[in-house]
Amino acid sequence: MKTSKEYKDLTIKEFTKAADIYETDNAGIYEMCKDDYPYIASELEKEDYNDLLDCGCGTGPMISLLYENDSSKNYTGLDITPKMIEVAKNKNLEGVNWVVGDCENLPFEENSFDAIICSNSFHHYPNPQKFFDSAKRVLKPGGRLILQDYTASKFVLWIMNHAEMPFANLMGHGDVSAYSLDQVQQFCDVADLKIEKLKREKKMRLHLVARKKR
Repeated sequence: MKTSKEYKDLTIKEFTKAADIYETDNAGIYEMCKDDYPYIASELEKEDYNDLLDCGCGTGPMISLLYENDSSKNYTGLDITPKMIEVAKNKNLEGVNWVVGDCENLPFEENSFDAIICSNSFHHYPNPQKFFDSAKRVLKPGGRLILQDYTASKFVLWIMNHAEMPFANLMGHGDVSAYSLDQVQQFCDVADLKIEKLKREKKMRLHLVARKKR
């Protein structure tokens, strides 16, 4: 079992290498992330927001799409890998705030954001409860957390967590764990976030929308 630092160091090393190709047609396994973008955009369209945080933003593909549609909002992208943020900054999206930081300890004031999005990053977090607690802290009352990641049946999750992800670690990937819907429910309960949507979709996708109580 690796320490939190070892997992995070693996993630930084992995995505430092991936940063320059992350949004290209040669992104390999990272291209699957694109499947999440329409879902996240559709959830955001359901309710007005002004201040948005993208946790594990990578090179900022999701923020780029949102910015192209509406550049008047306040977008912040956070990623633990400095190279990812460097590439994102080179897009020169005026007014967008790009920050190197840890999603388990969000470096922002309480009640800062109307919406937090997190796409295909959560399985890299060694301390998942810390992420939910931190997200709750920086959300404004009534604000939403929109998260997508992996999930599956208990049997498949066991294989993923005990075979697939340890092998991925050996190959230089910073994957930590995938979680069941029950586990995600518990993370939200402990953080006192109200779940509005929690389901398993095709391609082993987990969809979560949770709200900070007013």
